[in-house]
Amino acid sequence: MSYTYKKPTLFQAFIPIIFLVVALFINVRIFGDASLDGSNQIILILSAAVAALVALRLKMPWEAMQDGVVKSISSAMASILILLLIGSLAGTWLLSGIVPAMIYYGLQILNPTIFLFAACIVCSIVSVATGSSWTTAATVGIALIGIGKALGLHEGMVAGAVLSGAYFGDKMSPLSDTTNLAPAMAGTDLFSHIRYMALTTVPSITVALVIYLILGFTSGGGSDDSQTQEILSALGESFNINGWLFLAPAIVVFLILKKVPAIPVILIGALLGVVFAFIFQADKITPIGENVHVGIHWKLTENEYEIQKANTSDLEFQFIGVMQAMFGDITFLTGVEQFDQEGDELLSSGGMHGMLGTVWLILSAMIFGGIMEASGLLKRIAEAVISGINSIGSLVASTVGTCVFFNITASDQYLAIVVPGRMYADIYKEKGLAPENLSRTLEDSGTVTSVLVPWNTCGAYHSNVLGVSTFAYAPFAIFNYISPLMSIIFAYFKIKIKMREEAKTEMD
Repeated sequence: MSYTYKKPTLFQAFIPIIFLVVALFINVRIFGDASLDGSNQIILILSAAVAALVALRLKMPWEAMQDGVVKSISSAMASILILLLIGSLAGTWLLSGIVPAMIYYGLQILNPTIFLFAACIVCSIVSVATGSSWTTAATVGIALIGIGKALGLHEGMVAGAVLSGAYFGDKMSPLSDTTNLAPAMAGTDLFSHIRYMALTTVPSITVALVIYLILGFTSGGGSDDSQTQEILSALGESFNINGWLFLAPAIVVFLILKKVPAIPVILIGALLGVVFAFIFQADKITPIGENVHVGIHWKLTENEYEIQKANTSDLEFQFIGVMQAMFGDITFLTGVEQFDQEGDELLSSGGMHGMLGTVWLILSAMIFGGIMEASGLLKRIAEAVISGINSIGSLVASTVGTCVFFNITASDQYLAIVVPGRMYADIYKEKGLAPENLSRTLEDSGTVTSVLVPWNTCGAYHSNVLGVSTFAYAPFAIFNYISPLMSIIFAYFKIKIKMREEAKTEMD
C-alpha cells in the first residue's frame, strides 16, 4: 500500500536524532555500564516515539509507520537467528574444552622479549574464541597488565596492546555481537561481512604488530611469567586439553570457506561442541546437570528432592547439562584468584539467553530505524549528507566520521553502528556499492573507536577493568585508530571496493 505525506525539513529530520543523542548521553551518565542492560533500548523506543510524532505532523498514518517497522524487523530476522545459535555454539564450545584449549595454547605464545607483540596476539586469539573484547580485557587482559608491570613495561603500552588484540578479535569473531550487528544494519550476511572486513582488518593489525615489535625491543624488561604459568596450570587441570579439540573449529572454517550458509554452519558447530564435550569432557557434563536439576526442583523439600534425584539417571543429568550449555548460563571455576575476582568471565557462557540483550537492542533499533525510514526522515538526512559526496572515498570518510561522532556523543558502540547503518544503507545502494562496504566501514570505525572515548561505555569499562586511564592507553591502542584510517585509504584508492552486480557504473 502506498501513502502520501509531506516531505520533512532537515530540522524535522534531525529532531529524533537530537533527542536520541541527548537522551543516551544522560542515560549513560546515570546508568554507566548498566545502560546496556535495557535502558538504552528504552531510549531507542522513546526516540522512535519522537520520530512517530514528527511523522504524524507530516500527515503520515500510523499504518504506514507500522508497515515500516515490520519491514525493518523482518530484514534483521536472519541475524537474530544467527545470534541465538551463536549463543549455543559459545556454550557448547566452552563445555567441550574448545575455547579453553584456544586460550591455553594462545598463552604459550608469550615471550618476554616480544611481550607487546605476543600480548596482542594472545588477546586476538582469546577474543576470536570468546567473541568479546570485554571478557578478554577482564580476564587475560588483567593478567597481562600484571605481567607487563613485572617486566617493567609502561602500563599504557600493555593496555594498548591488549585492547588492539581484543578489538581485532571482537571484529573478526562470528561470536561477537557487533560483528553480527553491522551486517544486519547494512543488509548483508555474517560470513560475507567477515571475509570482506578482513581485507582492511588484517593490514591494520599487521601494522600494529610491527609497531609493537619495535616498541617491545626498545622497551627492555626482565622475565617473570609466573602468572601465565598459574593460568596454564589451572586450565590444564580443569579441562582435558589436546589438539583434537581444534577439529571442530577446523570443520566450521572449512564449511565457511565452502560458502555454506551461516545458520546451518553455526548449528553444526554447536552440535560438534556437544559431541566433543561427551568425548573429552564427559566428567563436566553431569555436575552441570545436577546443579541445574536443583534449580528445577527448588520447591521440593530436602527429602522429596533426594527421592527425585535418586530417580534421575546419569543420562538425564547429562541431557540437562548439555541443554543448559546451549540455552543458559554455565561457569567453570579455575581457582586462579584474579579470574575468581572477575567472576571467571573467561570460562563463562550465557548460551542463547546471553544473546537476548543484543536481540532486544536490534529489535529496538529496528523500530527506531523503521519509523525513521518509512517517514522519510532518514532519507532527508541522507540527502543533506550525500550533497557533499562526490566519490567513494568521501562517502566512506563521511560514514567513518558519523560513527566516531556517535561514539563521542551517544557514548555507545552499538548506537554508533545502528544509527549510521540505517542512515547510509540507501546511499550505498544508490551509489551501486555492495552492502559489505557499509558493514565493513561500520565496524572499522564504530566498533573500534568506542574504547578511545573516556565517557563511552567501552572506554569507561576498559579503563576501570584494566586500571589504566583511557588517555594513558589511547596512544598505544594502535589498531583502534589505524582501522578507520585503513578503511578510508582503501576507499579513496578504490582498493577492494565491491560493487553491486546490478550496478551499471561506478562513482568517479
